[in-house]
Amino acid sequence: MTEIYDVIVIGGGISGLSAAKLLHESGLNVVVLEARDRVGGRTHTLRNKETQYVDVGGAYVGPTQNRLLRMAKELGVQTYKVNVNGILIQYDKGKSNKFHGAFPTSYNPLVFLDYNNFMRTMDQWGSEIPADAPWKAPHALEWDKISMEEFIAKVCWTSTARRLAELFVNLVVTAETHQVSALWFLWYVKLCGGTVRVFSTENGGQERKFVGGSGQISEKMMERLQGRVKLESPVVRIDQSGDNVIVETLNHDIYQGKYVISAIPPVLTTKIHFKPELPAVRNQLIQRLPMGSVIKCMVYYKEAFWRKKGYCACMMIQDEGIPIGFTLDDTKPDGSKPAIIGFILSRKATALANLSKEERKRKICEGYAKVMGTEEALHPVYYEEKDWSKEQYSGGCYTAYFPPGIMTQFGSVIRTPEGKIFFAGTETATEWSGYMEGGIQAGERAAREIMFKMRLIAEDEIWVDEPESLDVPAIPITSTFLERHLPSAQGLLRFIGHTTLFSMAAAVGFIAVKKGYITLK
Repeated sequence: MTEIYDVIVIGGGISGLSAAKLLHESGLNVVVLEARDRVGGRTHTLRNKETQYVDVGGAYVGPTQNRLLRMAKELGVQTYKVNVNGILIQYDKGKSNKFHGAFPTSYNPLVFLDYNNFMRTMDQWGSEIPADAPWKAPHALEWDKISMEEFIAKVCWTSTARRLAELFVNLVVTAETHQVSALWFLWYVKLCGGTVRVFSTENGGQERKFVGGSGQISEKMMERLQGRVKLESPVVRIDQSGDNVIVETLNHDIYQGKYVISAIPPVLTTKIHFKPELPAVRNQLIQRLPMGSVIKCMVYYKEAFWRKKGYCACMMIQDEGIPIGFTLDDTKPDGSKPAIIGFILSRKATALANLSKEERKRKICEGYAKVMGTEEALHPVYYEEKDWSKEQYSGGCYTAYFPPGIMTQFGSVIRTPEGKIFFAGTETATEWSGYMEGGIQAGERAAREIMFKMRLIAEDEIWVDEPESLDVPAIPITSTFLERHLPSAQGLLRFIGHTTLFSMAAAVGFIAVKKGYITLK
């Protein structure tokens, strides 16, 4: 007799496993179908003698990511702080600009004003966007029509600031500025606590990593599920035309359940045949959400030479000739396995995808040598990388993005159940969407939606606020009076222009009176 599950979860990443764990702990009969031969989805920890362990996928955790911190603590996975002790480097136009803090500085007052105005405007606009319904923002239609390229052109006056703004977008969502909707991007940044929180290492989204790697979180959840996770089981068919939902895998294994949770990237649901067919709006949505492009690259050295030079290994690189856009120190917390992790982002990931691994390593090391001004960067002892665009069961990383016009036309169904199918995955989150934190929030929310349907909980228990982590409390991010009130570069120039024009007019008037061209009565 065929076993009938309460819930069938599609996808063994952090989101799907979080859903399954909660359902299992609530006494429900659950099974997880994972296409790969491993769990973890867009997180993946490799283990070998050269690296000990290395996260080639999602890796970071920081303050306000309280669900992930809670899950890690429950599973016995410890965190450690990423090293940011030392000088950061911004490399632009062949020059290394050294600085401290989250964002580069500039001696050019117009560039400084541009930097400040770009970050301030993103946060100001973002404050108007509802976290759970960005399509209902007061300016949703207007902002969804423009790309981040247009937003940057509107807000930034100097080319220097525009280049940094472009890197900001490339790094945060691994897509190009012309590819993403301004409404979606500003919503995404808002969900991560704003520009400073999302971009910062200390007190930000990249503050910490997991001792032993982030992959342990999924692996330990799988252990708790005690054989209920089926690997190498890609789902190809979902039939909910009868009393129970029938789910078939590529191996022709058949599972029956009362409900289904889809916890895979939206675009991957196009690989599944649905009966009845999906409603028009969802079918259109899932065909319009591409995945970002990134290659994560870890270069290992005999010693952390950058620390001797006073650098913390955080580099922001705005140079088309250098593959990497952003780096951090990836040395183990005990100082062993010195390494720099770098991100090949978006257009560069596409352009360099067909090079050999050895060629990418050489180009990366040459870039580091140029930025840090030392030949020591040319002599790695080991190199590891992961091109997420090659992963057929991810389609890319970090997350799906919304091109202009998609959010307001189709976005409202992103979390809407379709019959007995409920939707998780980090793309459906309302906090830290695109991150592991968002994946857990979405998975647990989808699980509770089903528990409500089964009359196990009340409706007001579906959305649960997470208490702040006592181990990793968030320091409030505040702005100074000057940061709030400084003019934009354009505003300052307009003011100077008007002042100059007034002064010139007064001078001309004075001369005209003196010469007798004008008489005052």
